Amino acid sequence: MCNKETITSTGRKTALSENILFGMGNPLLDISAVVDKDFLDKFGLKPNDQILAEDKHKALFAEIVQRNKVEYHAGGSTQNSVKIAQWMIQKPHKVATFFGCIGTDRFGEILKKKAEEAHVDARYYEQNEEPTGTCAACITGDNRSLVANLAAANCYKKEKHLDLDSNWELVEKAKVYYIAGFFLTVSPESILKVAKHASDNNKIFCMNLSAPFISQFFKEPLMKVMPYVDILFGNETEAATFAKEQGFETDDIAEIAKKTQNLPKENTRRQRVVVFTQGKDDTVATVDDQVTMFPVVDIDQNDIVDTNGAGDSFVGGFLSALIQDQPLEECIRAGHYAANVIIRRVGCTFPEKPNFH
Repeated sequence: MCNKETITSTGRKTALSENILFGMGNPLLDISAVVDKDFLDKFGLKPNDQILAEDKHKALFAEIVQRNKVEYHAGGSTQNSVKIAQWMIQKPHKVATFFGCIGTDRFGEILKKKAEEAHVDARYYEQNEEPTGTCAACITGDNRSLVANLAAANCYKKEKHLDLDSNWELVEKAKVYYIAGFFLTVSPESILKVAKHASDNNKIFCMNLSAPFISQFFKEPLMKVMPYVDILFGNETEAATFAKEQGFETDDIAEIAKKTQNLPKENTRRQRVVVFTQGKDDTVATVDDQVTMFPVVDIDQNDIVDTNGAGDSFVGGFLSALIQDQPLEECIRAGHYAANVIIRRVGCTFPEKPNFH
């Protein structure tokens, strides 16, 4: 395989244009409020947890918005990452496009407003059969219990949105693509269409393992997309589950990264890059034929407020450097910076401007 390009190249910063980064996923409106133990008990919630909403939680969403001081943020894994990428870049606005499905309701309107405030070019597919997806963050002290209700996010339709010329043009405009593994549960056919476009045009397609259940229960759609994946993200738990499901027979994270890099690949002009974060431990990445460890930014444990958005923000920081053609080391440094900022705050939120050089 001659003339192989590195995924991230020269280190010269590229001028950025609108819609250069494309993301697609489950848009959720994050609703955070401080609650008391009675509220948790009423809905059978643990203080620190992440669950999908069941029938017994339906009233929770109506009730939490009646609380004093409710905060709304545009959320969902992929949307968080493109929002962080946009924040890291600042100008121009609308560097990132985002596709996903919402409802024609008040929460949908708030989500549109929040995306606009974050300067993300969100083009939602709007339908009225399901309400806009939400994620309630029930905060007690330092703990937060997350309850996600995908609702409308589950209703994304390729032929009703992605296939429309005006939308597909935005896909073609991009040069870097990012989709979290969570979207495999919604529209694998949409992911494949975008992934094939990237591969056929030698552009960069990135994906995230997202959660252990994706590697376990959505293995078939995941492995259909894998040959088109140029950069794969995940954390240590997701990497271990993926390795087990793939029969790698190792729990050494560097070895898992190497074996994942060597899985079959369509576009042989780009060698796959695998990046596994491990919380406060070194980030593991494949650099050419080697596996390299990158230490994270030191942080005092007392300064950590909420690690929940750390993975999404790492990816966002990484993507902000990637679309500027920065080398892998710089992409990882930008990812570590963004994650370090976000874990000091509640939810996936950030100060007005980054202080990253």
